[in-house]
Amino acid sequence: MVMAIAKRAFDLFVSTLVILGVLSWLLPVLAWLIRRDSPGPVFFVQKRVGKEGKLFSCFKLRSMVVNSNAGQHPVAGDGRITPLGSWLRLSHLDELPQFFNVFLGSMSLVGPRPYMPADCLRFAQWVPDTGRREKVKPGITGLAQSRGLHGNVCDRNTLLQRYYWDEYYIRHGNLLMDLGILWSTFLNLLPRRRLMRIVRV
Repeated sequence: MVMAIAKRAFDLFVSTLVILGVLSWLLPVLAWLIRRDSPGPVFFVQKRVGKEGKLFSCFKLRSMVVNSNAGQHPVAGDGRITPLGSWLRLSHLDELPQFFNVFLGSMSLVGPRPYMPADCLRFAQWVPDTGRREKVKPGITGLAQSRGLHGNVCDRNTLLQRYYWDEYYIRHGNLLMDLGILWSTFLNLLPRRRLMRIVRV
Protein backbone atom coordinates (compact mmCIF):
# COMPACT_ATOMS: atom_id res chain seq x y z
CA MET A 1 0.00 0.00 0.00
CA VAL A 2 2.79 2.41 0.94
CA MET A 3 4.68 1.46 -2.21
CA ALA A 4 1.60 2.15 -4.36
CA ILE A 5 1.11 5.59 -2.76
CA ALA A 6 4.80 6.47 -3.22
CA LYS A 7 4.76 5.32 -6.84
CA ARG A 8 1.64 7.36 -7.60
CA ALA A 9 3.10 10.44 -5.91
CA PHE A 10 6.29 10.03 -7.96
CA ASP A 11 4.25 9.63 -11.16
CA LEU A 12 2.28 12.79 -10.42
CA PHE A 13 5.39 14.78 -9.54
CA VAL A 14 7.37 13.83 -12.65
CA SER A 15 4.45 14.01 -15.09
CA THR A 16 3.50 17.46 -13.80
CA LEU A 17 7.10 18.67 -14.23
CA VAL A 18 7.27 17.30 -17.77
CA ILE A 19 3.86 18.67 -18.78
CA LEU A 20 4.55 22.15 -17.43
CA GLY A 21 8.27 22.36 -18.15
CA VAL A 22 8.55 20.55 -21.50
CA LEU A 23 5.24 19.71 -23.15
CA SER A 24 3.83 23.22 -22.62
CA TRP A 25 6.21 24.57 -25.27
CA LEU A 26 7.35 21.46 -27.18
CA LEU A 27 3.91 20.08 -28.06
CA PRO A 28 2.82 23.27 -29.91
CA VAL A 29 6.02 23.09 -31.98
CA LEU A 30 5.54 19.41 -32.80
CA ALA A 31 1.85 19.98 -33.51
CA TRP A 32 2.74 22.67 -36.06
CA LEU A 33 5.28 20.35 -37.72
CA ILE A 34 2.82 17.44 -37.83
CA ARG A 35 0.11 19.57 -39.45
CA ARG A 36 2.59 20.83 -42.04
CA ASP A 37 3.84 17.31 -42.72
CA SER A 38 0.45 15.77 -43.54
CA PRO A 39 -3.25 16.58 -43.12
CA GLY A 40 -5.05 15.16 -40.12
CA PRO A 41 -5.20 15.41 -36.33
CA VAL A 42 -2.11 16.03 -34.24
CA PHE A 43 -2.88 13.27 -31.74
CA PHE A 44 -3.48 9.58 -32.34
CA VAL A 45 -5.68 7.97 -29.69
CA GLN A 46 -5.88 4.20 -29.45
CA LYS A 47 -7.50 1.77 -27.02
CA ARG A 48 -4.97 -0.22 -25.03
CA VAL A 49 -5.28 -2.81 -22.26
CA GLY A 50 -4.52 -1.37 -18.83
CA LYS A 51 -4.51 -2.52 -15.23
CA GLU A 52 -6.97 -5.33 -14.46
CA GLY A 53 -7.63 -5.68 -18.19
CA LYS A 54 -9.54 -2.41 -18.42
CA LEU A 55 -9.29 -0.53 -21.70
CA PHE A 56 -8.06 3.06 -21.71
CA SER A 57 -7.31 5.70 -24.35
CA CYS A 58 -3.56 5.84 -24.96
CA PHE A 59 -2.31 9.16 -26.37
CA LYS A 60 0.41 9.48 -29.00
CA LEU A 61 1.49 12.02 -31.58
CA ARG A 62 0.30 11.00 -35.03
CA SER A 63 3.17 9.56 -37.06
CA MET A 64 1.22 8.08 -39.98
CA VAL A 65 -1.10 9.43 -42.64
CA VAL A 66 -4.77 9.11 -41.73
CA ASN A 67 -5.81 5.61 -42.82
CA SER A 68 -8.34 2.91 -42.05
CA ASN A 69 -5.65 0.39 -41.02
CA ALA A 70 -4.15 2.40 -38.16
CA GLY A 71 -4.62 -0.60 -35.86
CA GLN A 72 -2.13 -2.66 -37.87
CA HIS A 73 1.49 -2.46 -36.78
CA PRO A 74 3.74 -0.70 -39.30
CA VAL A 75 6.56 -2.64 -40.94
CA ALA A 76 9.87 -1.54 -42.42
CA GLY A 77 9.27 0.83 -45.33
CA ASP A 78 5.59 1.22 -44.44
CA GLY A 79 4.22 3.94 -46.71
CA ARG A 80 1.75 5.06 -44.04
CA ILE A 81 4.54 6.56 -41.93
CA THR A 82 5.15 10.21 -42.75
CA PRO A 83 8.69 11.65 -43.09
CA LEU A 84 8.27 13.50 -39.80
CA GLY A 85 6.57 10.46 -38.27
CA SER A 86 9.64 8.33 -38.98
CA TRP A 87 11.76 10.76 -36.96
CA LEU A 88 9.16 10.94 -34.18
CA ARG A 89 9.18 7.16 -33.88
CA LEU A 90 12.97 6.90 -33.98
CA SER A 91 13.34 9.53 -31.25
CA HIS A 92 10.28 8.18 -29.33
CA LEU A 93 8.88 11.72 -29.21
CA ASP A 94 5.57 10.32 -30.45
CA GLU A 95 5.16 8.82 -26.96
CA LEU A 96 5.36 12.20 -25.15
CA PRO A 97 1.56 12.65 -24.79
CA GLN A 98 1.53 9.55 -22.58
CA PHE A 99 2.69 11.79 -19.75
CA PHE A 100 -0.95 12.96 -19.76
CA ASN A 101 -1.96 9.32 -19.31
CA VAL A 102 0.39 9.15 -16.32
CA PHE A 103 -1.00 12.37 -14.86
CA LEU A 104 -4.58 11.10 -15.28
CA GLY A 105 -3.73 7.77 -13.66
CA SER A 106 -4.30 5.32 -16.53
CA MET A 107 -0.54 4.74 -16.90
CA SER A 108 2.59 4.91 -14.78
CA LEU A 109 6.06 6.15 -15.67
CA VAL A 110 7.38 2.59 -15.34
CA GLY A 111 5.52 -0.63 -16.02
CA PRO A 112 4.83 -3.15 -18.79
CA ARG A 113 4.11 -1.45 -22.09
CA PRO A 114 0.37 -1.47 -22.93
CA TYR A 115 -0.75 -3.68 -25.80
CA MET A 116 -3.75 -3.44 -28.09
CA PRO A 117 -6.56 -5.94 -27.27
CA ALA A 118 -5.90 -7.82 -30.51
CA ASP A 119 -2.23 -8.20 -29.60
CA CYS A 120 -3.12 -9.57 -26.16
CA LEU A 121 -5.25 -12.26 -27.79
CA ARG A 122 -2.52 -13.10 -30.30
CA PHE A 123 0.25 -13.23 -27.68
CA ALA A 124 -1.87 -15.51 -25.47
CA GLN A 125 -1.20 -18.26 -28.02
CA TRP A 126 2.52 -18.05 -27.23
CA VAL A 127 2.70 -17.08 -23.57
CA PRO A 128 0.75 -18.78 -20.75
CA ASP A 129 -1.19 -16.55 -18.35
CA THR A 130 -0.55 -13.29 -20.22
CA GLY A 131 -2.93 -11.55 -17.81
CA ARG A 132 -0.16 -11.37 -15.20
CA ARG A 133 1.06 -8.19 -16.91
CA GLU A 134 -2.25 -6.55 -16.05
CA LYS A 135 -1.66 -6.67 -12.28
CA VAL A 136 0.03 -3.26 -12.49
CA LYS A 137 -0.49 -0.11 -14.50
CA PRO A 138 1.19 -0.06 -17.91
CA GLY A 139 4.15 2.26 -18.25
CA ILE A 140 5.73 4.70 -20.67
CA THR A 141 8.81 2.52 -20.28
CA GLY A 142 9.57 -0.71 -18.48
CA LEU A 143 12.27 -3.15 -17.49
CA ALA A 144 12.01 -4.91 -20.86
CA GLN A 145 12.41 -1.63 -22.76
CA SER A 146 15.39 -0.58 -20.64
CA ARG A 147 17.06 -3.81 -21.80
CA GLY A 148 16.53 -2.95 -25.46
CA LEU A 149 13.31 -4.92 -26.00
CA HIS A 150 11.25 -2.14 -27.54
CA GLY A 151 9.42 -1.63 -30.81
CA ASN A 152 7.01 -3.99 -32.52
CA VAL A 153 7.23 -7.63 -31.48
CA CYS A 154 8.34 -9.59 -34.52
CA ASP A 155 9.13 -13.05 -33.17
CA ARG A 156 8.21 -15.40 -30.35
CA ASN A 157 11.63 -15.26 -28.67
CA THR A 158 11.50 -11.47 -28.31
CA LEU A 159 7.99 -11.69 -26.91
CA LEU A 160 8.99 -14.32 -24.35
CA GLN A 161 11.91 -12.15 -23.22
CA ARG A 162 9.57 -9.18 -22.82
CA TYR A 163 7.14 -11.19 -20.74
CA TYR A 164 9.99 -12.54 -18.61
CA TRP A 165 11.23 -9.05 -17.68
CA ASP A 166 7.70 -7.68 -17.29
CA GLU A 167 6.90 -10.48 -14.84
CA TYR A 168 10.20 -9.90 -13.03
CA TYR A 169 9.25 -6.25 -12.59
CA ILE A 170 5.78 -7.14 -11.30
CA ARG A 171 7.35 -9.42 -8.65
CA HIS A 172 10.30 -7.25 -7.62
CA GLY A 173 9.55 -3.69 -8.74
CA ASN A 174 10.12 -0.79 -6.36
CA LEU A 175 10.80 2.92 -6.53
CA LEU A 176 14.57 2.44 -6.66
CA MET A 177 14.20 0.04 -9.57
CA ASP A 178 11.94 2.58 -11.29
CA LEU A 179 14.67 5.21 -11.04
CA GLY A 180 17.19 2.79 -12.55
CA ILE A 181 14.83 1.91 -15.40
CA LEU A 182 14.16 5.58 -16.16
CA TRP A 183 17.88 6.32 -16.20
CA SER A 184 18.62 3.33 -18.49
CA THR A 185 15.80 4.39 -20.80
CA PHE A 186 17.19 7.92 -20.97
CA LEU A 187 20.65 6.62 -21.86
CA ASN A 188 19.22 4.34 -24.54
CA LEU A 189 17.51 7.31 -26.16
CA LEU A 190 20.78 9.22 -26.60
CA PRO A 191 21.85 9.25 -30.30
CA ARG A 192 25.40 8.19 -29.41
CA ARG A 193 24.18 5.10 -27.57
CA ARG A 194 21.95 4.10 -30.50
CA LEU A 195 24.86 4.57 -32.91
CA MET A 196 27.13 2.40 -30.75
CA ARG A 197 24.55 -0.41 -30.78
CA ILE A 198 24.34 -0.22 -34.58
CA VAL A 199 28.14 -0.31 -34.91
CA ARG A 200 28.38 -3.39 -32.65
CA VAL A 201 25.91 -5.22 -34.87
